[in-house]
Amino acid sequence: MRTVTVVGASLSGLYAARELRAQGFDGRLVIVGDEPHRPYDRPPLSKDFLTGRSGEDRLALSDAEESAELDAEWLLGSRARGLDLRGRTVLLDNGRTVSSDGVVIATGASARRLPGPELAGVHTLRTLDDARALRAELTTGPRRVVVIGGGFVGAETASSCAGLGHDVTVVEAAPLPLVPQLGPEMAALCAALHRRGGVGLVTGTGVAALRGTLTVTGVELSDGRLLPADVVIVGIGATPNTGWLAGSTLALHDGVLCDDGCVTVLSQVVAVGDVARVGGTRAEHWTSATEQPRTAVRNLLAGHTVETWRPLPYFWSDQYGARIQFAGRRLDTDTVRIAEGTVTDGAPGEDGFLALYEREGRTTAVLSVDRPRPFMRARRELARDADAMEVAAP
Repeated sequence: MRTVTVVGASLSGLYAARELRAQGFDGRLVIVGDEPHRPYDRPPLSKDFLTGRSGEDRLALSDAEESAELDAEWLLGSRARGLDLRGRTVLLDNGRTVSSDGVVIATGASARRLPGPELAGVHTLRTLDDARALRAELTTGPRRVVVIGGGFVGAETASSCAGLGHDVTVVEAAPLPLVPQLGPEMAALCAALHRRGGVGLVTGTGVAALRGTLTVTGVELSDGRLLPADVVIVGIGATPNTGWLAGSTLALHDGVLCDDGCVTVLSQVVAVGDVARVGGTRAEHWTSATEQPRTAVRNLLAGHTVETWRPLPYFWSDQYGARIQFAGRRLDTDTVRIAEGTVTDGAPGEDGFLALYEREGRTTAVLSVDRPRPFMRARRELARDADAMEVAAP
């Protein structure tokens, strides 16, 4: 290959560029990004950056020395609008085209928005510009904040807003936040962190409408209640950025469909990160975005799938001074027990806890609140068991 284009200049795109050079590609490397910023780390946006404990300089994922070593052509502030697979050409919204021998799709995902007119005071939190705008509004004095969505971004943002002294309420349509990830018992324990942090939690009801003319004044719930609000943060998930691929021959269904090696229906096109549905699963986690590029690039350079990617799922979240960590593959039928630590009044105790999910005498997943060392040991054991089972499988 003489030219490889990485479409997407965030975490997974940067890691793909690194892997291309590390795996011996010495040709022309083009990195296209729709934001004007060099790659930055997103997890701190809802935490230290939002609260002002760290600045933008702490978000950078690379420095000038690494940029020089990558020897890449950066096309920032340029949005991809199409992919001509016959000519292996990436089409940009400024009319420019980039002809390539290989393409890495790393366009990520965009925050879902509520239907209806746009009102001042309503925010999503996905990009650096989103975080800048929200941080500026939160520093102008006490605000009544309503966070719609109790997932990881919503919970972390609520925690940060509460830490800044704002009156915060989280609205979650499900009976509890994080039930799909943790199951009802452990989700209830983690939901108690909101209460411990002084944040209101409204569950089991959705949002009917936002109130206000030019500026938001409240959130009307499906059950008829009205929550007054000066600031509304919408954290209801993300949609993979595949619109620019419409009309191509790539298979699209809630992401770019790939085999277990991140390879699309065309061997010269691979996908990584939040936009990639690898082996039937699309994982919106930092770990996936950093691990997938190694496999994807190896297969891209080989011209076919020579390596597959099936890691042990892992994610973490920092909320209200507590670190939540989870690893493994749980089923709703698994049993769960507290193996270490304590639970007090339906919430994690001061010493945290370690919970094990079990199925037929075997540990399938592990959850930790403020027990990082025992968690890492359990995670390593899970990974070893998973590897052993794959080796033993016919």
